[in-house]
Amino acid sequence: MNSIDKNQKEKNLEDLIGKEGVEKIKELVDKADTCLFCTAIETNKAFETRPMAQQTVDDNGHIWFLSAKDSHKNLELQEDPKAQLLFQGSSFSNYLSLYGRVIISQDKAKIHELWQPTMKTWFTEGEDDARITVLQFIPTEGYYWDTKNGIAVATAKRLFGAIVGETYDDSIQGTIKV
Repeated sequence: MNSIDKNQKEKNLEDLIGKEGVEKIKELVDKADTCLFCTAIETNKAFETRPMAQQTVDDNGHIWFLSAKDSHKNLELQEDPKAQLLFQGSSFSNYLSLYGRVIISQDKAKIHELWQPTMKTWFTEGEDDARITVLQFIPTEGYYWDTKNGIAVATAKRLFGAIVGETYDDSIQGTIKV
C-alpha cells in the first residue's frame, strides 16, 4: 500500500477552515508554554527567531503578546509585519506552525488585561512602563500535527505496534486556514 492509500485508510489528514481552524489553534497554543516567534519573513533571507511566551488566544484565533517597544522584534515587525509562530505542546504531538501578520499597539486596556507580575523582569517600571507594546498576531494559515485520541492512546498504539510489528498511527495533521 503506498503512503497516500495508507493516509486515506488511517484518516490522518484533515484540513481545517474557519471556526474549526480557530478551535485547533486555541487547543494547541494552550498546550504550549512558549513559541518560537519568527520575524523578517519577507525582508531578510535568514529570518529572525526567538522564544516568546504567548499571553492568550482570543475567540478569533488571534494570539497576544507583550513586547518591548525598542526590541529587535518590534523594529523588524515595523518594517515587515509578517511573522511565523512555531509551537510544540509535547514531545510527541501538539505541533503547530502559523503564518500571519502582527499589529503593534500600546493599548493600555489590553496591556492591563495581559499583564502578569512576573513581567516586571522585562518591564521594570511595571504595568505602566512606557516600553510595553501589545503584539496582536493574526493568523492566516498554518499546519498542525496532533493526535486523534490524546497522547495516552497514541502512546499505547505506538507501543502495541512495536510489539506486533505493525503501524498503529493515531496522528492527525493538516492545513489550517482562518
